[in-house]
Amino acid sequence: MIAVLDRWLALADRLSTLAVRLAGAMMLAAALLVGLDVLLRKTVLITLGGADELSGYAFAIGTTWALGFTLLRRANVRVDALYGRLPLRVTSCLDIVALLSLLVFVGYLTWRSALVLQDSLLFDTHSTTPLGTPLWIPQSLWVVGFFLFLFTIVPLLLRSTIALVTGDLPKVSQLAGAMTLEESAAEESSHTAELQAPHSRPDR
Repeated sequence: MIAVLDRWLALADRLSTLAVRLAGAMMLAAALLVGLDVLLRKTVLITLGGADELSGYAFAIGTTWALGFTLLRRANVRVDALYGRLPLRVTSCLDIVALLSLLVFVGYLTWRSALVLQDSLLFDTHSTTPLGTPLWIPQSLWVVGFFLFLFTIVPLLLRSTIALVTGDLPKVSQLAGAMTLEESAAEESSHTAELQAPHSRPDR
């Protein structure tokens, strides 16, 4: 069971990493499109049209596509003023409760977003803009992000629960706990080292 969940988490990590990179590319493309549109309006008095609409779709889609990656990297915002002072067993239980609450909430969001997509397909809904975008296109990509998030939460919750039941509290903290200041500092140092590595020169 643990091996299956570990493989599931590894797959979720790969998919989430790919999704967040695509989300970043969408955000960058949207920023460039809006910037170009503003530049053209200020210089030659023409507009590309639809830049604001497309950037809105990119933001909504990119947000849901980045959720799984954020959760797996424990980069989500946590109010941990009291959390860090509690015993490890208590914080481990709180981590499980947090994941369970997140699963219920995201499950509801996914269900409701799927209903919105269903209505758009059923009634062939288009945006009331010059582009007249068929709304099922951006909405389907938006819903995919929620399903990917659910695909990430489920194995994370199950694996963390097994670790709690078996007494492997450090594993619970590693999977679902709030990142400590030491871990944050170590991660930032690692990122800095990776960025500096290509520019370093060997001593002569």
